[in-house]
Amino acid sequence: MTEDVEKGNLIYKVEVFFNSCILRGWKDSLVTLQSTKSFPLWSEDLGITNRTIDAIALKILSHPSKANLSHSYSRRCRDDVSCNGTEIQRHKPASKGWWAEDIAELGIDLYWRTMAAIKSGGKLPSNLIGEALQIYASRWLPSMSKDGIASSKHDIPDSFPDSVGEVTTKYRLLLESIVSLLPLERDAVSCSFLLKLLKAASILRASSSSKMELARRVGIQLEEATVCDLLIPSLSYTSDTLYDVDIVIAILEQFMLQGQSPPTSPPRDKAVFERRRSRSAENIDFGFQESRRSSSASHSSKLKVAKLIDRYLQEVARDVNLSLSKMIELAEAIPDFARPDHDDLYRAIDIFLKVICI
Repeated sequence: MTEDVEKGNLIYKVEVFFNSCILRGWKDSLVTLQSTKSFPLWSEDLGITNRTIDAIALKILSHPSKANLSHSYSRRCRDDVSCNGTEIQRHKPASKGWWAEDIAELGIDLYWRTMAAIKSGGKLPSNLIGEALQIYASRWLPSMSKDGIASSKHDIPDSFPDSVGEVTTKYRLLLESIVSLLPLERDAVSCSFLLKLLKAASILRASSSSKMELARRVGIQLEEATVCDLLIPSLSYTSDTLYDVDIVIAILEQFMLQGQSPPTSPPRDKAVFERRRSRSAENIDFGFQESRRSSSASHSSKLKVAKLIDRYLQEVARDVNLSLSKMIELAEAIPDFARPDHDDLYRAIDIFLKVICI
């Protein structure tokens, strides 16, 4: 089988075929990468997984116009892309994010490695990375309710769980992997998407570091949020409130910190987050400090956030279990200059007083 015996033996021929045919074709590379999950150890030992991931990343980074069919479309038109990667140009070119739906078919382990390789290339705009992550999250993360996983359009890739606990654990790991891939840039993903991830993280009981990272990112662009976005269910063992007010306070603090130096005193003790920090969370601190300096909250954005928080207070004030101290803490977190009028705050106070007097 080797060249030691005779020239042109099987190993050499397979290697030539793999390099000249498989790795040069977009669809062939994806199918090959998918197939490695059947023989993960062999695929790793032979370098098939790494080489295929590198080939896919290289195509995305270097030749975005060479494979402009989505994966679902290419399956209907298998003859449009030949073995060597050339394409019959019969269709309109796709968007710059043509690859996002294709690689969204990968299981989370292979997807994470592929996205990490793409990000390390440093050539794609952060908004395209964010778009790809939103597509993947939409593809695999289920709908959420306070009681847990409400519904899912698809089974978790590469898994056949036997219990609800296994399902929750796998979705939690999937969510945390997506969070770890989020670009640092401010507008890479929408604030609404970040808050959906944060809501899922709360329901799935994701790690405190993942929730903290999401809270920081949301804080940077909080003025884009809506009241509905901020209504995150509370699953705390120490609180009976309907919504997680603590995490909104943490988000608001991150928003107000934009453009300021990092605090020298330790943060206030909060039940919402544990004091355990992951290495990834520590590594992103510098990036977030840079983001704050480059995206200092404007006066107009603070006015928007003040109105947002006052209207949020009107919603949570309807909760009979909301304490007066928590109501005051959130209301006082808004600086005086950001409230040119107090109409919305007065409505929130009126609602709160009527609820507690019932």
